[in-house]
Amino acid sequence: MQTESIKKEAYRLLDKLPDQATWDDLMDRIYVRQTIEAGIKDSDAGETVDVHEVRKRFGLKE
Repeated sequence: MQTESIKKEAYRLLDKLPDQATWDDLMDRIYVRQTIEAGIKDSDAGETVDVHEVRKRFGLKE
């Protein structure tokens, strides 16, 4: 994400926080957004593993 759009997104995140929000609330929102973007980037690059394969690797039920 380019710097300008990061700045706009940061303002959007701030605007959506309630007035009584804490620094931790803000940091949580930033972390969640950053994690989602990283996941989308990995998916677009084909660097993900199908859920069925993950379940198989860890011996989990389908």
